[in-house]
Amino acid sequence: MSDRYAIAVARFYEELAERLERGARAAFAEAGIEAEALYVPGAFELPLAASYAARSGRFAGVACLGAVIRGETDHYDFVCAETARGVMTVQLQTGVPCAFGVLTCETVEQALERTGGGVRDQGRRAAETVLQMAALRSDLAAG
Repeated sequence: MSDRYAIAVARFYEELAERLERGARAAFAEAGIEAEALYVPGAFELPLAASYAARSGRFAGVACLGAVIRGETDHYDFVCAETARGVMTVQLQTGVPCAFGVLTCETVEQALERTGGGVRDQGRRAAETVLQMAALRSDLAAG
């Protein structure tokens, strides 16, 4: 089983994406891991990137990062639901842990609060989740 990890980053909200990625990279670095970044246009594309990474056999886990901010249409609801479902489907179909580190907020200010470090740093939390789930998978496989 690989000890490499991927960070799939939706770049639609550039500043939020950078902050989320920074948090994830910090968590991986603390574990002695340099993760490989995969960039996609928006959150809706994260499940496909996670699928490519998981099915490649190169990664023990994928932290999926991005942000969706509510607007004036129903677009938000569809993107959030389908992105979450897609990420879950990838991990259930492949057995490769894929963390859902996608902010789903009403405002950019709320999103910024969740990318600034501490317990609300969703990039960090996604990376930590992937590491924990990959460790669980490895422990169970070892018998």
